[in-house]
Amino acid sequence: MKRSIAILALTLASLAPAMAQDAEAGKSVFGQCRACHAVGETAKNGVGPQLNGLIGRKAGTVAGYNYSDANKNSGKVWDEATFTAYIKDPKGQMPGTKMVYAGLKDETRIANLIAYLKTFGPDGKAK
Repeated sequence: MKRSIAILALTLASLAPAMAQDAEAGKSVFGQCRACHAVGETAKNGVGPQLNGLIGRKAGTVAGYNYSDANKNSGKVWDEATFTAYIKDPKGQMPGTKMVYAGLKDETRIANLIAYLKTFGPDGKAK
């Protein structure tokens, strides 16, 4: 029994680093998003809205961006769980969205992307 517990503890300990969020790795993941979205102090809306201060923001509220009715009226607030579900399957999570993206399925890459996005405040300055 003690041996089983020890093996379980070692297994869980080895998984922890893989599940940790890595903002630097998320910067690389954001490369896929960069064609439509921007972050940082000079970020502007493009094909998609700028993503500064995304986590904690109500969906469809970036000034100057022409959102779909689906996004504006979704009632979503972007937290980690909501964004994770959305980025995996944008059209499935928000039918009628203008976002043309098949989805990011890898949990680690999503966690890293979120970590990177969280480094930018609403004004685009690094936190």
